[in-house]
Amino acid sequence: RSIIVTTNEKTLSQSIWDFFCSLKLTMFLFIALAVSSIIGTIIPQGAIPPEYLQTISQNKLKLYQALGFFDMYHSWWFILLLALLTGNLIACSIKRLPGIWRTITQPVMVMDENMEKTLANCTIFLTNVDTNTLKYHITTILKMEFAEPVVTEDGGAFHLFAQKTPWSRLAVYAVHLSVIVIFIGAIIGSLFGYKGFVNIPEGQSVDKVMSRAEKEIDLGFAVRCEKFSVAHYPNGAPKEFKSILTVLENGKPVAGYNRVPVIVNDPLTYKGITFYQSSYGKQGEHEFTISDADGHLQPLIIRSGGSAKLPDGSGICLQETTPDISRFQSGVSGPAAQVEVHLPNGQNKTFVVYSDNPAMNRMNLAYTGGHLLQYKGGEEFMYTGLQVAKDPGVWVVWVGCILMMVGIYIAFFMSHRRIWVKIENGNVTIGGNASKNQGGFQLFMERLTTKLKSQLSPEDNQ
Repeated sequence: RSIIVTTNEKTLSQSIWDFFCSLKLTMFLFIALAVSSIIGTIIPQGAIPPEYLQTISQNKLKLYQALGFFDMYHSWWFILLLALLTGNLIACSIKRLPGIWRTITQPVMVMDENMEKTLANCTIFLTNVDTNTLKYHITTILKMEFAEPVVTEDGGAFHLFAQKTPWSRLAVYAVHLSVIVIFIGAIIGSLFGYKGFVNIPEGQSVDKVMSRAEKEIDLGFAVRCEKFSVAHYPNGAPKEFKSILTVLENGKPVAGYNRVPVIVNDPLTYKGITFYQSSYGKQGEHEFTISDADGHLQPLIIRSGGSAKLPDGSGICLQETTPDISRFQSGVSGPAAQVEVHLPNGQNKTFVVYSDNPAMNRMNLAYTGGHLLQYKGGEEFMYTGLQVAKDPGVWVVWVGCILMMVGIYIAFFMSHRRIWVKIENGNVTIGGNASKNQGGFQLFMERLTTKLKSQLSPEDNQ
């Protein structure tokens, strides 16, 4: 019974080992990660925009939430895919590395008859030069044209073996290792990092940010927005928006981080936390008055970019305000606001509400349910919207990327080339092979063989 158990345990362990060494597993994991990346690109990650929620059903929403599609790169199944691919690469490397290592460190230096048959680039020529002279000349030519050979005597024959860049065979394992290092960096960033956002009004500071999962995160320091500015193109589109930020520790500016300009693609990084310029807007409250059923004026407060309800149930959104409408419209002056009303019949109407022109405001009674709406003014100030990211694994990822580039370069542009020469009774047999670029190596062998024949011909050695 003990023998049967031992056999079963060995078979099970071998099956598990073969599973992790399988190329089919590698292809499946690569395809699964590619599909997952496509899903993560199509489906919003983090906080779900309301506009997106309106495009999907409740059943689909529940399914996406159950599968973790809205925070996919932190989901357990995505990390499991990375872990499985890491295990697969390690297993494949362990299985194949010993043979490659023996090829590098314990090369076959004697070319026997069986090896001659396997070499595509093998040439035999005769010479009447003595063995020692042949050995000297061939060693000199190989050292000059290729690499210094190792001379071995076997069965009355001399064997010369030379090789170049044997370690290039390890390039594929360097690429495997780089992928594993990148995955480790990604997992470190996923577990110990975060991505969030924060809005900072001009002149104010924050010490917390909101993550994509809408959780408040303490920065450990404060960031103050000293000033925000935006430049526009002639057509009114934003050209560049810039924040002037100061990092505060214990309420005092940090040396080197005082009034730092931050624009798109030029972020601020402090203690491993990076602040990217992302958006901007206006904050503030605006006061309107609207008449009730008895004709009395009631206050109506709408925040910048916000909305409110009119007495008839219509929704009203504040789009834009100006302290002096005369800059845009002749014949009128004073503060004004552009609003959009969502009528009960489903239609939307955009119009201007004036502060000092009740007559023109009465022209909009049809859109406000017969209630007179007037603008009283408001106070606004700019805020900067920043994306905040902490990724402690980013340097690990960079190390993996550099290792991958080096490994790919060696794997594609360098090869392990070997040459064997056998000298026996005046006969010279020369052969070689290369791990890559067989055509180029064949041309090199033809040139080398031609040179050896010309150098070792009887006429040149009389």
